Order: sequence, then C-alpha cells, then structure tokens
Amino acid sequence: MTSKIVKRSITVGPRKTSISLEQEFWDGIKEIADQKKLKLSSLIEEIHNSKGAANLSSAVRVFVYNWFARR
Repeated sequence: MTSKIVKRSITVGPRKTSISLEQEFWDGIKEIADQKKLKLSSLIEEIHNSKGAANLSSAVRVFVYNWFARR
C-alpha cells in the first residue's frame, strides 16, 4: 500500500511554513487536535516547540504515532 504525500502550508508562530505528510498523518493530527480542542496550527506549533533537532514533518509523524500507540 502506498500513500500519497500531501504538502500543506501552515502558520507556526509568526512564520509560514509547509509540511509534507502522508494523508493518514494529516487525518491523525486533525483527529488529535479535535480531541484536544485545539486548532491544527496550535497543535503543530506545540510540536514545533518541543521537537528538538528533528524536522517538523518528522516530528509530527512521531507525535501522531506515539499518540495512537498509547491508546
């Protein structure tokens, strides 16, 4: 099974950037934001602020994976 990479523009803090993720990760991060009652951009900003050296797309993937793995 292959998944198409979807690139979206998003504002993180004061700057605009783009994130490329598989659709499944976009669906997952949106579901998490809804559960936490956050805007998608706010959740991604939280991930950005705690990501360390990882790039943002990778940090989002790891966050989504860990969130659902703990369920």
